[in-house]
Amino acid sequence: MRDPLSIYTVLPVADLERARAFYRDKLGLEATLEKPGMLAYSGPSGYIFQLYETPTVGTAQNTQMGWSTSELDDDVAELRGRGVVFEEYDLPGLKTENGIAEVGTERSAWFKDTEGNTICISQTIR
Repeated sequence: MRDPLSIYTVLPVADLERARAFYRDKLGLEATLEKPGMLAYSGPSGYIFQLYETPTVGTAQNTQMGWSTSELDDDVAELRGRGVVFEEYDLPGLKTENGIAEVGTERSAWFKDTEGNTICISQTIR
C-alpha cells in the first residue's frame, strides 16, 4: 500500500503582498516557496500551508487553519505583542475569556489574518 498523502492547508487571499506582510510581521513567518500568485510556508515541525491570490476570496466564518502549541498563553502574549487581535466568542459551548476558550481537552484562541481567514492555536491540556 502507498504511504499516506501529505496534507496541507490552502488559504485564499485578495492581496498577496498584504497577506505576506501579515504573516511575516505579525506571525514571524517567511515564505519558503514563491510562485506567481502563491506563497508557501513550511517549518521544522512539518507544517505547510499556502496562500493563493484569487478575486473570489470567500467569507467563511469557520476555522480554516489550526496550529498546535504546548505554550498557548506565551504564544498568545507574543502574538498580541506583535499586534495580532484575538477573537472573543460567547456562543453555546464556546466562551472565550481574554481570547482563550477551554473546550474539552483543549484550550484554544482564534484570530483572523488580513484576508479574513480564521486561524486557531490550540493546546492539549489533558
